[in-house]
Amino acid sequence: MWWLWLILGIVALFIIILIYYYNRIVVLCNRIENAFSQIDVQLKKRNDLIPNLVETVKGYAKHEKEVFADVTKARKEMMASGSFETKMKASDMMSNALKSIFALAENYPDLKANTNFMELQRELSDIESKIAYTRQFYNDSILFYNTIVETFPGNVFAKLFGKSKQTYFEATAEERKNVKVQF
Repeated sequence: MWWLWLILGIVALFIIILIYYYNRIVVLCNRIENAFSQIDVQLKKRNDLIPNLVETVKGYAKHEKEVFADVTKARKEMMASGSFETKMKASDMMSNALKSIFALAENYPDLKANTNFMELQRELSDIESKIAYTRQFYNDSILFYNTIVETFPGNVFAKLFGKSKQTYFEATAEERKNVKVQF
């Protein structure tokens, strides 16, 4: 009779461990989705500010059409992107286009002194910081998830639930290049 209690105890322990790992993996998956949503929110906020910035700069730099075309194209790509990878690619494209606008502003002292431009620049800088933070939070969430999915006994349960390792957000080769500062 004692062996029956032992078997029941082992089965109960297995069920408890199974429930624990299932819930832990679900929580981590939800955290990853939340982190991605936070990145998306910041990217949308940045996207909404772009037309105001472009209009402010256009008044000062009417002959700089290529820069405006790049910003418009990047914004369009950002709005059309659906998956995480395409959103991040479009986000990088937008960041590069914004760098061009801010570099352009250096050539127009009146623009740099314009309060609308300064406020928009400050807001965009704030949003860029939030995007960087949310990307870091996303990667931290991936780290916790991957740790559970790749270590024993979590890897056994992850396979049982059909879960696999997720990829981190990584900077592109373009973003890793050194920035050239010329005076």
